[in-house]
This record gives sequence, structure tokens and C-alpha cells, in this order.
Amino acid sequence: MIAARTPVRCCLAVLCALLPALPAAALQPVTLEAPAGGWNHGGFTDRSGDSAVAYPYSPIDRGAQAGRTLIRGRLAAEHRARDAAGRPRTPPTLVVNGNPMPLYSSDDGRFARPYAFGPGSNSVEIRSADGRSLQRLQFYEANPARPRAQLRAILAWDDDQAEVDLHVLTPDGQHAFWAHPVLTNGGGMDVDSVDGAGPEMFSITTPLRGPYQLYVNYWGNFGSAGYHFDERTRQKKIITCRITLVFHENTPQERRESFVVPLRKIGDLTHVKAVVF
Repeated sequence: MIAARTPVRCCLAVLCALLPALPAAALQPVTLEAPAGGWNHGGFTDRSGDSAVAYPYSPIDRGAQAGRTLIRGRLAAEHRARDAAGRPRTPPTLVVNGNPMPLYSSDDGRFARPYAFGPGSNSVEIRSADGRSLQRLQFYEANPARPRAQLRAILAWDDDQAEVDLHVLTPDGQHAFWAHPVLTNGGGMDVDSVDGAGPEMFSITTPLRGPYQLYVNYWGNFGSAGYHFDERTRQKKIITCRITLVFHENTPQERRESFVVPLRKIGDLTHVKAVVF
């Protein structure tokens, strides 16, 4: 038996040696490591106590983000926001539950963006700069204990060095933002992305009746020496922010509204909208 198999194995080895080497990037434009598709139960896999980082920049591990999930993976060279010489080009788009945001990565293509998924059906898709779907997965979050947001605000922006913050004033006068992420009325910042195009997310499961005031603030930039407020290092003259409001998420009553807001200089504080719930 062994003697009969040996020639076949030899032939296969010769054939493999003759095949041209294919670059890995051509075979796998995107490697999406997390979350997993299919039927998930957050309670079985929650590792929110672990430290985590968001590529390409600094740690995003903050106490108010216990329910977040990291969307992790790696982009092939041809889909990164900078070419091999470091020149900028249009980044791919990360689409989470229909919410698009630019996807930046580290020099080796790795990315990790936080997101607060609710119970029910969720989806993650990565599209190339020209709009082609590179990878898509869908999963059902089966843990009913996961917070179901009745009102959610999601902020993303198109500059990976800019630090932009979402501020929300609730009807009872409380102010949710990076330095005060948890409110006594049950609302708060589920995700506060320190750098790298967002997202920042405000969520509340039992909203108070009344007006919610939404603001965005261009806080500063992040560079090799850390945070700074030097306008001369700006990558873009205008930063484009996208704010999406989701009402009654993952229910038959779900509806959403999106707004595009420009930010022109460090320190800009722009009132986006007053939402009456």
C-alpha cells in the first residue's frame, strides 16, 4: 500500500512546485476574525474585562464599554488606506447594520473597531473603495440580556488622525460624553472611539420623553508625539462626519435618520439636531 501511494505524492509535490506562487493578498482581500457569523450568545463569549486596542492607534479599553464587541481583521495591501509608499488613498468602508464608516488600518493591514451590538440579527460587511463587497457576515445575537437600544446615535468621520467626540444632552439635563459616559437615566456612551474615524455611540434602552440635543466636537488630532492641536498637521481641510440615529433598533418599528456634518477647524462644536422622543 505504501509503495503504491508514494509515486502519487511525488507527482503532487512536483506539480505544486511548478505552479506559480500566488500572492496571499489576491486570495484573501479581507480576513474578518470577529465577530463570528451564525448563532451567537454574547453571554458565553463576553470578554469585556480583557484589555483591547483599536488599530491603528491607541487603546480604547474604557469602563463604560463593557458591552462592546471588537470587529477585528486584516486588509490585504491593495485595500489599505495608504499605499506602500505611505500615500493616502480612499479607504474601504465598514458597514455595520447598514451604518457605513471609513475603515483604516495599521501598516500591516490590521484593524479593530468597537461596536455595541444589540440582540437579534446583526450584519458586518467590508466594501472596497469602489463599492464592491469584499466580505459579509450575519449573526444572530441570541442573548436577550443584551441591551436593546430604543434610541441610538452613531458618529463616524473620515479622518483617521482626528479625534471627534459625540455629545448628547438628555431631557433631564444630563450630558453624555467621553468624560461622563454613564448617565443615571440609563443612557450613555456604549462606544467612545478615542481615535481613528469612530464609531462613537450613544444608546439608551428606556428613553425619557422629551428633546435630546446632539453635538459633535472636533477635539484635536493624534500624531506620533501624541495628542495635539496643531492645525498645520491637518490631513483634510474639511472633516466629514456622519451621524445616524436609530429608533427601536432590531424591531419591526425600526427607523433611522442620517446627517452629514462638516468640521472645519480644531475646536469646532456643531449642533447636529434636536431629537424629540
